[in-house]
Amino acid sequence: MKTIGLLGGMSWESTVPYYRIINRRVAQRLGGLHSAKIVLYSVDFHEIELFQSSDRWVEAGSSLADAAKSVARAGADFLMLCTNTMHRVAPEIEARIRIPLLHIVDPTARALQMAECQTVGLLGTRFTMEMDFYRGRLESEFDLAVHVPRAASRELVHEVIYSELCRGVVSESSREKFRQVVSELESVGAEAIILGCTEIGLLLRTEDASIPLFDTTRLHAEAAASFALDAQE
Repeated sequence: MKTIGLLGGMSWESTVPYYRIINRRVAQRLGGLHSAKIVLYSVDFHEIELFQSSDRWVEAGSSLADAAKSVARAGADFLMLCTNTMHRVAPEIEARIRIPLLHIVDPTARALQMAECQTVGLLGTRFTMEMDFYRGRLESEFDLAVHVPRAASRELVHEVIYSELCRGVVSESSREKFRQVVSELESVGAEAIILGCTEIGLLLRTEDASIPLFDTTRLHAEAAASFALDAQE
């Protein structure tokens, strides 16, 4: 079994499901008392958020690359960034480590292709929805058509993520607002919705949408468990 390196804490609320999902999947595959081999480095998200909000992506990349090197030195065989937004600096991290990075977009995109979804809606932080690093990978490498909400809805989604979900607050009023944003994306042709922030799965449930929801946290974590077990099985 490979050792999984988790670079999390962005926020810790969504890092917890990673740990649970990975270990449950390993237990299901191997049975008995088996659990995953994991190295976890949890950052102080306050520091990362300051980099984000002040557009200091070079410093963010350097900080996370240093953390990733620590994960590798601790014995991880591959790296997981337990966050969508900070894949903005994934190339900088990959350039400074010698273990592979399992990119969060890839298992999500493959799941969409298997479901024969070609046009998708993307929810996430405003960085994920508006910058090219995420939707560009979906479009160029997986040939998916990606829609994001209108500007006011993007701001709503971003605000709920940072002021509520990253703090462990899950409110019914915000769930209803997110349902409306999902309906907005469906009205412009989305066949499925990417929950492109690892915290959104804490709020939106399958029954909250009439089209499929693809939870990046779950898909990324399941991919990690499978990758870790490939050599063993």
